[in-house]
Amino acid sequence: MTKRRTRTAVVGAALTGLICALPMAAAHAATTPLGWEGDALGLSAAQQLSQGEGVTVAVLDSGVVADHPAVKGRVTTGPDYREDGLGPESPNWGKHGTAMASDVLKVAPKAKVLSVRVIADQDEADDGKAERQRGPSPIVEGIYYAVDHGADVISMSLGSGEVGNYADSADVAAIGYALSHGVPVLAAAGNSGDELNETAFPPGYAGAIAVAATNQGGARATFSTVHTYNEVAAPGTGITSAKNTGGYEAVDGTSPATALASGVVALMLSHNPKLTPAQTRAILTSTARHPQGGWNAFLGHGQIDAGAAVKAAASPPDDKTVPVKYEGKEHFASPVGTPRTTHPAMEQEVWLTGLGAAGVGLLMLIGGLLLVLLGRRRNGGGAPATVPPSGPFQV
Repeated sequence: MTKRRTRTAVVGAALTGLICALPMAAAHAATTPLGWEGDALGLSAAQQLSQGEGVTVAVLDSGVVADHPAVKGRVTTGPDYREDGLGPESPNWGKHGTAMASDVLKVAPKAKVLSVRVIADQDEADDGKAERQRGPSPIVEGIYYAVDHGADVISMSLGSGEVGNYADSADVAAIGYALSHGVPVLAAAGNSGDELNETAFPPGYAGAIAVAATNQGGARATFSTVHTYNEVAAPGTGITSAKNTGGYEAVDGTSPATALASGVVALMLSHNPKLTPAQTRAILTSTARHPQGGWNAFLGHGQIDAGAAVKAAASPPDDKTVPVKYEGKEHFASPVGTPRTTHPAMEQEVWLTGLGAAGVGLLMLIGGLLLVLLGRRRNGGGAPATVPPSGPFQV
């Protein structure tokens, strides 16, 4: 999710000419200017080992303007599941998605982007939030499409994030589909850390790698959601990103953090195409720059170290998550042997205790009403005899 405290930086080719692109990317399309995030992630060491060749990153977002110099020649445009009537000719189409695609490609310049439109660009206060709607979820459809059309990584800089948010079984199934096909899923942790710190999905799903945002000091960016689902972190403040209308601007948020992290995963998969989602997660978390005291809800396992992650990808840990055939009983009732269609009788002591408590509560309520009626009768049926003082109650 992009924290739309955007700060316009510079416009167009002028900046591209002033800031040198990485030498190994020179033969490719113009790369979005690299700022402090390069050193923070250790990109120089990572890109000596891999440039993202042969890897496709699916950017599920608001669309990508494919002819922007930062992404030109490296974007395939998939379906528009948002279906709101807008197209690339609209200035309100592809703002968020174009920025995210450019951030993926600044990390993995030889990778490809598959753009699938699943959200609309919102007002600045709501940018990157996915709307709940009837019928098939655009995000779910986007995940299935991406997996079936060659995506090696899925990057989702989006989330629901509304109060009372809830998990959805269709989302879980779609993420499971991606993982079962060897496609890791990354999702932005959220930008409500300085507000209500809301739980958000898809980062809240167990199968997704939730990415928090850091500032230039390496600490949590103030807006980055603090939650137990946070897995790793990446730079998320002042990240120069492509504008859908041309040029570049600096953006803040767990959105660019997720796009940068997805680029790192692309480097890892290019270096070792046999990596599984479980191995990818294990490498990212084990090689990250761990916060003092180890994992925490602010930064997860810490800020990603791209150089260490790509190097470790060559010799990944064993993946023990391979599905195995269930050889147990017909239902999961062991050890008590109770069929899943039958529920044991409620213990008598439990329901008698509950009934007794309810009876006592009812008697107290009736007694209170009687006292109120007696008091009103003594005062002539008018206002209470005393008026409580104004302001907070005093004990």
